[in-house]
Amino acid sequence: MPAANQPSARKARAVSAPSSVGAPNSAAGASISILEEHDRTGAPLDGLLARYIRSNSGFSATIRNELSGCVVGVARRQARLDWRLRDVGLRPSARGRVLADHAFAGKPLTEVGLPLTQAERAWLREMEAPLETPSMDRRAVLECPDWAWAPFFATFGDERAPTELSALCAAVALPALPVHPSSLCAPPPRPHLSARSTSRPAALSAIRAAGIDASPTPFSPHGIRLARRVPLETIVGLREGAVDIQDEGSQLLALLVGARPGELVIDFCAGSGGKTLALAAEMGNRGRLLALDIDAGRLARGAARCSKAGVCNVQRRVVAPGADAWLKRQKQKAARVLVDAPCSGVGAWRRNPDARWSRSGLTLRELLPLQAEVLARAARLVCLNGTLVYATCSLLEPENDAQVTGFLRAHPEFRLARPPDAFPGPIDHDGCMRLSPARHGCDGFFGAVMTRVG
Repeated sequence: MPAANQPSARKARAVSAPSSVGAPNSAAGASISILEEHDRTGAPLDGLLARYIRSNSGFSATIRNELSGCVVGVARRQARLDWRLRDVGLRPSARGRVLADHAFAGKPLTEVGLPLTQAERAWLREMEAPLETPSMDRRAVLECPDWAWAPFFATFGDERAPTELSALCAAVALPALPVHPSSLCAPPPRPHLSARSTSRPAALSAIRAAGIDASPTPFSPHGIRLARRVPLETIVGLREGAVDIQDEGSQLLALLVGARPGELVIDFCAGSGGKTLALAAEMGNRGRLLALDIDAGRLARGAARCSKAGVCNVQRRVVAPGADAWLKRQKQKAARVLVDAPCSGVGAWRRNPDARWSRSGLTLRELLPLQAEVLARAARLVCLNGTLVYATCSLLEPENDAQVTGFLRAHPEFRLARPPDAFPGPIDHDGCMRLSPARHGCDGFFGAVMTRVG
């Protein structure tokens, strides 16, 4: 949160660390190192955490779990921690946040595992629970960056916006596990799996037999929801490709497309292939599924996932951000096109709490014209009576309804349509899918189905 919103009038001072940052086996010391690199580079926190753990294989399972919990927890509470640090005259820093978070958790200073200065010991004694105070700014309480505050309240109104923002602050362990159906030629806040190369009952039974508390997802017919975070290596079927990690909202988005065996289907912004896998499953590995993206690296990661799951009807292609001769030749050839457009990602803040403070991505103002351009490019590929699905993992009206309204106004050859008859997810009165953590317990997603009529 900006310092301008802070009531404290004291001059801010820096948190200075002793020369020894911390013992190698200190979760707090490791957390500070990771969070400092994140502040310096803006790199996604989950990637930094995974890389740090891989490069420190000597860490015990206990230290790894403490490290993950500390890093993600501090990111989830960053605005509130910064507010409290400023309130005692400190400039927020990775070290200050980690130490303050430790204090608010009620742990003795002797358990920090770091050498502390006398000044740190003094201000840590002022960090008394609860973390939130009556005078704390609402944006800090709800962990909402300044740029998103007005759009959230414009989208949801004064009554519902705080509820939606609060839900985005909640912890989520893993997305859902989708089960890959046997028709393939080879094989918040809670974890979700998708099971598709075996039946969901069989996958659920195997996971429960391993001592993991799990249940079917409420909407997706393929998903399994885990009650708590567990080590990935303990999830039965994940290594073999029988189940995959995918949020239930993402599973429903793929089902919204209504892909059928034998069709030409295009995943226009395919990324690392989660929805491509789901589309291939709905097609029974029959027909052609084109996975397109401007990033070759993301497509390569998707190729590995498809190979692991036994998907054999996917063709991947890198497309140019501007004019692309190959793309031009695909005009009106596809029966169905999914556009999972680049967006602010606010619907996934539970899983990626650091993303709300990221300075490395495009701003909302920059994203809106890009989304309109991507949607218009993808629409050219849809055949007569074909289906175009526009989707984001955002909750904000300018990225969702406003984009669809603007597109339909500029493209009278398309009409808003209803989802497939068998679609299992929640649908609003206008036929659009609007998922949110507060209402549905999954990531926030928007999906609109359109049909080419001329």
